[in-house]
Amino acid sequence: MQERIQRMLDGHDSSSPAWRWLGLRLIGAEPGQTRLRMEVTEEMRNHGGVCHGGFLSALADSAMGSAMATVLPEGERHLSFDLKLSFIKPVQVGQTVLASGHVIHSGRRTGVCAARLEVGGDLVGTASASFIVYLPEHTS
Repeated sequence: MQERIQRMLDGHDSSSPAWRWLGLRLIGAEPGQTRLRMEVTEEMRNHGGVCHGGFLSALADSAMGSAMATVLPEGERHLSFDLKLSFIKPVQVGQTVLASGHVIHSGRRTGVCAARLEVGGDLVGTASASFIVYLPEHTS
């Protein structure tokens, strides 16, 4: 598991400005899986009065990306290069969304992950993403 994941599990804030701005919290991790939490704030509300899908997408992408970090050695970076999200139920302002990400495939250069988004035990969305893995750069 990469050191940054363990630091967050130990209660430290994420080094990601996006995670901090969104209020994402890592609440669990083990090899190949993570669990995140996001409180939906008024600033996340769309014109329809519910959580904008882009915020749920960021949560799902973060859950899957952090799951990848649990199976990659320190120094390897990874970035999602595609993402599919299916919305099942709207999420209201004030609700807490729990995201569970898990690794389906982790190869030398690519990875595939899936995520579930839930509110109060009810499924509100599912996602999948593919990741490119960048090997550590060697410096001489």
